[in-house]
Amino acid sequence: MRALITFLVRKVHWLVFLLLEGVSLTLVVRGNHYQGSVFFTQANAVVAGVQGVESNLLRYAYLPEANRELTERNVIMQKQIADLRAALARLNHDSTETERMMADSLRRCDLIPAKVVGRSIRSLDNTLTIDRGKDDGVAEGMGVVCGTGIVGIVTLVTQHHAEVMSILSTQSNITCRIRGSGYIGYLHWQGGNMLVSTMDDVPPHARVRVGMAIETSNYSQVFPAGLFVGRVIRIGTAPDGLSFRLYVQLSTDMARLDDVMVVKNN
Repeated sequence: MRALITFLVRKVHWLVFLLLEGVSLTLVVRGNHYQGSVFFTQANAVVAGVQGVESNLLRYAYLPEANRELTERNVIMQKQIADLRAALARLNHDSTETERMMADSLRRCDLIPAKVVGRSIRSLDNTLTIDRGKDDGVAEGMGVVCGTGIVGIVTLVTQHHAEVMSILSTQSNITCRIRGSGYIGYLHWQGGNMLVSTMDDVPPHARVRVGMAIETSNYSQVFPAGLFVGRVIRIGTAPDGLSFRLYVQLSTDMARLDDVMVVKNN
């Protein structure tokens, strides 16, 4: 401590000089606009340079952590991309397979193209009206399909038009099966959701899981076997407790239907 005091006493004239220089510089900068402007400009440049060096040093110091985070994000994104590609491949495969099977099933049938000219979708017993009738070969009891699946059954025919009982009708019961297993049930709309129907009387020992395809069976006298109906989205128990009730996401949106085909099942 004594050595420090001795050093300060010896150099006190320098300290006084530096103090006076600081006071003089302050007075010059504050009292003269030009000198003040130059001083602050240079000071800002120096501060900016120091801050830039500091920022670069900090970025360099945190570079390993940033690289680790980027690597983790890249891994996550690559996995997400792989999952999306796999899902897209499955969807494309399912769509292609469904179209091929429907084409094979309909190849043995006579098809009458028609346009939907009227429909109901908000009642419990919905119907469609098409612009084909007796003069075009349409008869009661014929099935009606579209590119995505089944639509309904012709119930009334005039010379140039026909009325179709939609699958969105509580009066509709269509024999269907679980694709790949052969288990049979009856497609029956309960009302409410226009995209979901139920399949009842499925045996309790049937091997069924969510996502399985539902199609028309070879027990139907209206539709040929193998026409796509929809996919299982939920598995429940029938009211009698003796069988499964499957909830099926229908493949056909009746509210957007325009073009259909009447099927004469040979």
